[in-house]
Amino acid sequence: MTSKIRIGIACYGNLGRGMQAAIAKNPDMELVGVYTRRDPQDLQLASPAPRFAITELQQHTDQIDVLILCGGSKSDLPEQGPKYAALYNTVDSFDTHARIPEYFETVDAPAKGAGKTALISAGWDPGMFSINRVYGEALLPDRETYTFWGRGLSQGHSDAVRRVPGVATGVQYTIPSQEAIDRVRDGERPTLGTREKHQRECSWCSRTVRMPRRRARRSSPWSTTSTSTTPRLNSSTSRPWRPSIRRCRTAVS
Repeated sequence: MTSKIRIGIACYGNLGRGMQAAIAKNPDMELVGVYTRRDPQDLQLASPAPRFAITELQQHTDQIDVLILCGGSKSDLPEQGPKYAALYNTVDSFDTHARIPEYFETVDAPAKGAGKTALISAGWDPGMFSINRVYGEALLPDRETYTFWGRGLSQGHSDAVRRVPGVATGVQYTIPSQEAIDRVRDGERPTLGTREKHQRECSWCSRTVRMPRRRARRSSPWSTTSTSTTPRLNSSTSRPWRPSIRRCRTAVS
């Protein structure tokens, strides 16, 4: 192969940054553009690359061989997967396990109609771990298969936390049950439900803020000067507001 594979990245968060780093390590690939819903001029890239508004993908079909969709599984990929499969060869890491058959159907039709190839759910799990399970189950016919994730940060579930109304930012850590792991390693072959294998630990910062208490006189806690429109606290008020930090720990649903 004499020419490089021209790659486009749609959406630029953790996955997009990872893809940019991976492309740089493959000499047979070149990154021709990062496509964002933000203002392209405000996008901070890990290394220099062309930046475009995601709406420009409609006009760049002759410039990209493979478009890698780096949006989230909750709401980005269900919309972007079918849309861009009709225009490009695509790769994504859709990871809502229970909805993969449904997602496949929505992407398969437009890809076939356009003569394109759409590789879906090609992340860690589903993806690489799925292949590991196939190998293990093919070699060990008398077996039970168990999958434990973590301890670690879940990008998909963290994205779900941040989409909750009133949440400014948040993360979710997946924590495997040590008791369940021990039972499996002891050869017990237990029947485990999803809630028995993992816990989800969520931490978030709500958009609710604690404002300074008002004094007896009912003036605004903010004041401005004639030379600046930047708010500052009146000296008569209490300390500035700060975001409310909250944590919860729940079993996985």
